[in-house]
Amino acid sequence: MSETSVVEAVDKELFIGGKWVPASGGRTFAVEDPATGRVLCEVADAAPLDGIAALDAAVAAQAEWARTAPRERSEILRRAYELLNERNEDLALLMTLEMGKPLAEARGEIAYAGEFFRWFSEEAVRIDGGYQVAPNGSGRFLVTKQPVGPTLLITPWNFPMAMGGRKIGPAIAAGCTMVIKPAEQTPLSMLALAAILTEAGLPAGVLNVVTTTDPGGVMEPMIRDGRARKLSFTGSTAVGRTLLEQCADKVLRTSMELGGNAPFVVFDDADLDAAIEGAMQAKMRNIGEACTAANRFYVQRGVADEFARRLTERMSSLPLGRGTEPGVVVGPLIDADAVAKVTSLVQDAADGGAKVLTGGGTVDGPGHFYQATVLTDVPRDAKMATEEIFGPVAPISVFDTEDEAIAAANDTEYGLVSYVYTNDLKRALRVSENLEAGMIGLNQGIVSNPAAPFGGVKQSGLGREGGAVGIDEFLEIKYVAVAL
Repeated sequence: MSETSVVEAVDKELFIGGKWVPASGGRTFAVEDPATGRVLCEVADAAPLDGIAALDAAVAAQAEWARTAPRERSEILRRAYELLNERNEDLALLMTLEMGKPLAEARGEIAYAGEFFRWFSEEAVRIDGGYQVAPNGSGRFLVTKQPVGPTLLITPWNFPMAMGGRKIGPAIAAGCTMVIKPAEQTPLSMLALAAILTEAGLPAGVLNVVTTTDPGGVMEPMIRDGRARKLSFTGSTAVGRTLLEQCADKVLRTSMELGGNAPFVVFDDADLDAAIEGAMQAKMRNIGEACTAANRFYVQRGVADEFARRLTERMSSLPLGRGTEPGVVVGPLIDADAVAKVTSLVQDAADGGAKVLTGGGTVDGPGHFYQATVLTDVPRDAKMATEEIFGPVAPISVFDTEDEAIAAANDTEYGLVSYVYTNDLKRALRVSENLEAGMIGLNQGIVSNPAAPFGGVKQSGLGREGGAVGIDEFLEIKYVAVAL
């Protein structure tokens, strides 16, 4: 399809109770192409009443959906997985238009989203329980797992399809109904996914999609309503804290995948070729707009100059442009605020004495572009040492000892992922065990995998998504005491 036709093919109303409906008062908002600033289309702009209507639909569908055979839920997910693969090209183009990432990355994300559906289609039929003789022999214990109930899902703009798959997949597998609110910058991918799931056989009311420019106003009434039983959120730590406070009112079960500040540690015994390749993956995936992106590079003194030289060489050669153009690696950031934040962080580091080896500025012309950038001699008190950059900037600091590297890596309120490069097995185990992170990339720059438990510690979140434990976030354990 052409750019125009992939946008036109998406329903742009709210999806509630299996029907596409306008927002209250017919309100809409514009979706823009971050590479050009051009308006792609208008999408329904929900009000609080629309959110409650979506929750009504999810509540009404919950009992019947929970009784649906696990195999039936599994087959729906499997069909959705196959449809995503069949339509990868069109869905990737749609994502690139609304989010900006290069087409090659968008294709990868569609496949990644599909893998969550395939994984959880297999988990749906493996929800287990237990049978146990009471210790005194007088009775039996039966343990079963049941759906949590209606869930509220909030997804970010940086991975608009994959983060939907990561939450929707286990919810469907477990037998939970949903209201999902995608980010206002990238609603089209989620609306397209809702249509695909409907085509795959998902019953009306199981998935409801609410797009809005007033996320707080729409979500808070649903959270405080009391009928939803779970909230799953991916986004900033600041917003996550607010949502946790709101969820406390009705004691909603929560899953939180929040901010990151990932250290990338390179020891002098590392395979430098592998470390550079991993650095490019960990830093430049999604143009650096990822919670798993390497945010701080700590390189041991013996290889620091060579690492900086090689990384600068790679970063300076990356083609920049609109994500639809062949070969482009550095697409636009999501909006003007994102560019302003990256600009501010780089300027702060430079004012503190950091050296800019490549990049370090915006790009003239339309769109929200920032050059791929490498900094060295970054002071430990620079703002980018504590704040997520969320852009194509690699700040390098030097360390001497293993203890120094661990201390620097852990000197953050976040703990989502850490990356370590070393060929010393004992060091690898010591450092991995001492890093305060929910995930470790050991000699590899990508940790995300639907078959692995994704999540962080400290202020990077609560719970895990993916892996064998991912479905447990959507299940309650029930114990039945049986007298004999």
